[in-house]
Amino acid sequence: MSRDQALITGILLATLVMFAWGRWRHDMVAMGALLAAVAAGLVPGAEAFAGFGHAAVVTVACVLVLSSGLQSSGAVDALARVALPRAGRPLVSVAALTALGAALSAFMNNVGALALLMPVAIQLAAREGLPPGRVLMPLAFGSILGGMTTLIGTPPNLVVSGFRAREDGAGFAMFDFAPVGVAVALAGVLFVAVAARWLVPVRERRGADAFDTGAYLTEVRATDDSAAVGMTLREIEQALEADDVQVIGLVRHDVRVGVPPPQHRVQSGDILVIEAGPEGLAATLARLGLTLEEDVPVLGDAAPRAAEAREGGDAAPADDDLVLAEYAVLPGAAVVGRSATDIRLRDRYAVNLLAISRQGRQTIARLRKAKVRPGDVLLLQGSPEAMAEFASQFGCVPLADRTLRLPAARQAWTAAGVMVGTIALSASGLAGSAVAFAGGVLAAMALRVVSPRTVYTAVDWTVVVLLGALIPVAGAMETTGTAELLARLILEQMAGGDAVVALVVILVATMTLSDVINNAATAAVMCPIALQTAGHLSVSADAFLMAVAIGASCAFLTPIGHQNNTLILGPGGFRFGDYWRLGLPLEVIVIAVAVPMLLLIWPL
Repeated sequence: MSRDQALITGILLATLVMFAWGRWRHDMVAMGALLAAVAAGLVPGAEAFAGFGHAAVVTVACVLVLSSGLQSSGAVDALARVALPRAGRPLVSVAALTALGAALSAFMNNVGALALLMPVAIQLAAREGLPPGRVLMPLAFGSILGGMTTLIGTPPNLVVSGFRAREDGAGFAMFDFAPVGVAVALAGVLFVAVAARWLVPVRERRGADAFDTGAYLTEVRATDDSAAVGMTLREIEQALEADDVQVIGLVRHDVRVGVPPPQHRVQSGDILVIEAGPEGLAATLARLGLTLEEDVPVLGDAAPRAAEAREGGDAAPADDDLVLAEYAVLPGAAVVGRSATDIRLRDRYAVNLLAISRQGRQTIARLRKAKVRPGDVLLLQGSPEAMAEFASQFGCVPLADRTLRLPAARQAWTAAGVMVGTIALSASGLAGSAVAFAGGVLAAMALRVVSPRTVYTAVDWTVVVLLGALIPVAGAMETTGTAELLARLILEQMAGGDAVVALVVILVATMTLSDVINNAATAAVMCPIALQTAGHLSVSADAFLMAVAIGASCAFLTPIGHQNNTLILGPGGFRFGDYWRLGLPLEVIVIAVAVPMLLLIWPL
């Protein structure tokens, strides 16, 4: 191994470790890898940011904008009402919803597709008497599977196409992924819809008539007339034992006692940090005369300030206008890593944070100062308009039934028409994907499907930076001969020189990486290795590149492998180890279907 090969290998290993660790955002890690490669002389300084002009990066950004137009216009909501059965057997309903999620994900951002269908999934679970997780996990997996069926379905496909274009002069066409991708997606959707009944664990289900996000961590205050004043914590827990409520902390004079002794007596003004479900929380307030710490009228000075921040100048909301709603936090949302105090939630938006549902972690110090994490479920109080504005700005999605706000039926048709026209232009070969989708964004802006102000907020810039930074690093793998070295290792030590075995090894290795790091990053790392492996075997590289595309879209074992898995973590009440039960057999099915289809459609 040469010096340059050792350096790029070390940079890649460190990058993968940082991705898996999760302490830093993926775009930060990718940019660090790029700058390290430049500093080591592996990437010329003049070409360091050439990746940001790559067709895959431009296309990803444009697809995200067009997806935003489909969401905001109400086109997806209208499709869901038409496509989903109003009644029927639970298996049929779950299968139909999962299939719809897969179909939408073929042409729009799969996180957006899942976010739009989550309220539908929760209504379906309530209607059929199913635990929410048994609908949410199939939907999340289905929306991931759907992305592998078209060029624009998921960023890894665009990355793979870009590597093919650099190798052969032409990338994959819009529907080149469909023969293998559709076969895998159909088998996967059918499996998860049927097997979810047995393989998805039930977490914290307290009733079939309401959606339960699991236990909330919230704060309640003992006032002068509270029955809890003078009681010991042991007495309080005994009184609330039937309601499955647990006291996990106490705050007195702004000082938190993390593990208060059971004989500790409650005083007026004390704040109890409790873990309770929705029904248990209500019973606690009624039984002991406690009040929610954050449940104060959002009137007075707060509402005018919030109105000014929204440039509306409206009057303060009346008490009757205040409602409770649950919102799930999207991965990469602007609220992640910030607290209600940090964003001045009450002052700016006239919204109260009443509780946080966070599965697997029960160490929130103070509610208003708790840092929000992806997959958390926030219980908010405020006017519907104020909460909708907050959710839109900070990346949260509602979990309850939504009032659909359709600007006009014509706009929904326009949004769908722009997307279909753009796909047709790209598929026809008259324009490259980047040019076609850039034209689609321009048309969407001209037709007012998306406003010029929201174009830039619709783009997930973390993905753009991730791709733009990693593409030159992946190029350094080839120029230093590291990809060739790894390809030889695969051939000699694992595949024994057999092309079919090597194809399976590439697929499984890609799937394994995708379970712990970002899927676009996985594709960028594995494509050079796949190309070199095919070159050493003197076979067509297309099957190997398609194996990378399939494997990169198969992150089913952990909640961190894909954003959709993270998004359902809180609403489904899942734990880290719950995903592999359904995900592992699903990945086996993917391999069993994908390998024969790859050899049939893309012969070696």
